[in-house]
Amino acid sequence: MPQWVREPDRYECNLPRETQLVALKELRETKHTRDEALELMRDWVKKNPRIANCRLDARFLLRFLRTKKFSVLQAEEALERYLLLRQTYAPAFRTLDYTDHTMNELISNGYLFPVPQRDHLGRRLIIGIASAFDPYKYTNADMLRVHGITYETLMEDEMNQVHGYVHFADGAGVGFHYLTIFTPKEAVRIAKNGERTLPMRHKEGHGINAHPSLKFAIDFGFSLIPEKYKKRIKVHTCIEDALKYLDPKIMPKEYGGVMPMAEMIALWKQELQAARGILLSHDQMEVRLDMYSAKAREGAVSALKEGFTCKKGNDIMGVTGSFRKLEVD
Repeated sequence: MPQWVREPDRYECNLPRETQLVALKELRETKHTRDEALELMRDWVKKNPRIANCRLDARFLLRFLRTKKFSVLQAEEALERYLLLRQTYAPAFRTLDYTDHTMNELISNGYLFPVPQRDHLGRRLIIGIASAFDPYKYTNADMLRVHGITYETLMEDEMNQVHGYVHFADGAGVGFHYLTIFTPKEAVRIAKNGERTLPMRHKEGHGINAHPSLKFAIDFGFSLIPEKYKKRIKVHTCIEDALKYLDPKIMPKEYGGVMPMAEMIALWKQELQAARGILLSHDQMEVRLDMYSAKAREGAVSALKEGFTCKKGNDIMGVTGSFRKLEVD
């Protein structure tokens, strides 16, 4: 018998009543559908010869079931795609440890963090401050890892699984040098696979300080995302316009809110510490790569070809599945 990363457990729903009603209305979740779907999905994992190890606890499997509105077949496909993505592209998904010096530095500087309070719809607001990421100091692997740490931690929370996320980005200080972090081809692959693979309910996105000279890059980014998400994203001319859509009471003080950003980040690190062991245990999850064709591997995780680029001075990192020196197309 395999030793699963986490064994099957007996799920008891402790979500607030209002959250359960949202789950019923938006996700078709009831006790019956949930119990039946969990049983079917666990049986599928155990019998799937391509999956060597995985989490079988309800909280993990419900990530995929809730995102796919309890379509078991779609959730199974998403889970296998997720496991294949993690293994094929280890630099972005392995050793997701917030105590790593670089990760801690990026988080402390406010590059990416959620605010502690939820909005009036129960959603978690994720703040991204682009100027905290120095493309001459950090690599694109660093960028993906800090996103991985943030999203994996948030996905552990069932409230987030049901209510979803709102994003706010400040593009102040972003110039043409940021466009060298990823090539256009890589950006396409990351955008498409991220949307298909990570089980997250993205509800809204808001941005400010988008430099006019980068309009072509923003338009290109919009072309990569599904139509349903395009309608949920707004680029504002100023923070005052953004606050017409975002609750000022939960925003950082630096953006018209109450609590200083440093205090929010300190609270976020407490959440990261609580989830640290779970995130590190994910490195034990494994699929049998020899059971996938090269075409299937590329199709499932097409962001993750050998030779994915990485810029950090003149470093050249690694061989298969890692990075080479960046060359701008």
